[in-house]
Amino acid sequence: MELNADFNKRVVVHSEQLDWTVSPMPGVDRRMLDRIGGEVARATTIVRYAPSSKFSEHTHTGGEEFIVLEGVFQDEHGDYPEGTYVRNPPTTAHTPRSAAGCTIFVKLWQFDTDDRNQFRKNMADQLAAPINGVATADLHQDMYETVTYSHLDAGATLENSDTGGVEMLVISGSVIESGDTLVKGAWLRLPDGQSLATKAGSDGAKLWIKTGHLRHAKPPAVT
Repeated sequence: MELNADFNKRVVVHSEQLDWTVSPMPGVDRRMLDRIGGEVARATTIVRYAPSSKFSEHTHTGGEEFIVLEGVFQDEHGDYPEGTYVRNPPTTAHTPRSAAGCTIFVKLWQFDTDDRNQFRKNMADQLAAPINGVATADLHQDMYETVTYSHLDAGATLENSDTGGVEMLVISGSVIESGDTLVKGAWLRLPDGQSLATKAGSDGAKLWIKTGHLRHAKPPAVT
């Protein structure tokens, strides 16, 4: 399967307007944003766990990165409340579940194969003091990518000219980018060489942004 697989094109997906589709596990549904491959895939997805649902134990051969958007995600390593950012690099394993239900934004098979940096962070706890109405947390940085989380006051602007591509998820609020209004759940991907310029709406915005990674993008070794 290929979905939004051309990394040389600007892509906008208003995920809240998509229907939920079932996954192989009962009670776990998803909204696909991009994908290369079958059930083993380089993928970016919104995943919803119904109360008491779970996924089978699995190893992250290509790594897993996610944000808890709503509810509490759980596995044998602990509870991950709303606002948690998690990186599970290649070779890590777990059995994900949610007793009360949750929704996560998850990226699979997008790690460097030698990455072993596993961690979890409460994104809001990492925020620096605001500058011109924008408070930003540096969540992760390596030679391949930079990951940040930002709070924008109403009318505040955020620009990013990093090379290597830009990806953004609107966690709450709204922003305007290239004339498009992006609200909660909107996902934007810009190709290498295109800069990001956003302005928050009247309710401000919370944004997750990753840069630099698209120049290294490739499908999983097994599809």
